[in-house]
Amino acid sequence: MTELPEGWRTRRPTLDDVPELLRLVHASDTAAVGEPDFTLDEVRESLTAPNTDMSRDCWVALDTAGGIVGWAYPGNTTGRDREFVEVYAWPQRGEPSLRPLLALLLDRVVGRGREFGHDPYTVRAGAVPGEKEWIATLTGAGFGFLKQHARMTITLADTPHTAPEPPAGVTVRPLRHDDEDELRRFHATIEEAFRDSDHQSTDYETWRSQIAAESSIAWDEWFVGEVDGAWAGVLQSSDTGIDGNDAWVRALAVLRGYRKRGVGAALLRRAFAVYAAKGRATAGLGVDLANPTQAARLYRAVGMRPLYEANIYQRTVQTSGEDVRVGR
Repeated sequence: MTELPEGWRTRRPTLDDVPELLRLVHASDTAAVGEPDFTLDEVRESLTAPNTDMSRDCWVALDTAGGIVGWAYPGNTTGRDREFVEVYAWPQRGEPSLRPLLALLLDRVVGRGREFGHDPYTVRAGAVPGEKEWIATLTGAGFGFLKQHARMTITLADTPHTAPEPPAGVTVRPLRHDDEDELRRFHATIEEAFRDSDHQSTDYETWRSQIAAESSIAWDEWFVGEVDGAWAGVLQSSDTGIDGNDAWVRALAVLRGYRKRGVGAALLRRAFAVYAAKGRATAGLGVDLANPTQAARLYRAVGMRPLYEANIYQRTVQTSGEDVRVGR
């Protein structure tokens, strides 16, 4: 069933919808994982991200009273051959919008894949295991289980404001963000370190434009790890959770030749100390549980715990041929 209930309709979202969309996402998150996991800035960024045009790519579903009960949008900031799709619905009362919104989104994804020059085109989506209706919607639309991600967290209330001494030979320093060469090396480290994972690479110009689009940047929370004076790894923070007084590690990357030397733990502990000194309540990050570096072990070793796990589902779509509509 991909039709909306009688009296419901869809339209394109606008930035004026952001507060109502945030309430929708918070309701969905709370039902799924017990607490909100999205911010006002993230709603805006989802609507205005590179390669996303809310007038072509996004929808909201409205009930008979005109309230927003569902929201669908795609994400592919790099234009590469993989899309991530999101559909949020108010728990229970908004669930009849899941299938119709996903159908609209998948049809649009075919066009996006064609515009990006990919055929076939990979599409992914995430679901917390308890989101039974959303999982049924995905599997009914041809998605299959791929792997799991985890949202890790640590409480910072008792974290010292000075990081413990790192292992011998390991040092951690702030990034010199006003040095273009250093910024390029920072980005290259992330790309190199994640080359043996499922990470979707981003060129430097796109990465810089994404950073420039953020509402705020705390450069004093970006760090470089060195071993005997040699560049070994980096940690990139984000102000994503600042509205809730939470810190967020966007990327932790250690070059292959310097792994298992304590660099990753030293970078995390330095970041945690800085976050705690600013009064942040928690720090979090996301981890691919299929990552061959087994990063989750490191995060547990520094005191982090899984807040929740999410399944990743995947399918492919053809973007050429006589009949390429897939959503219905």
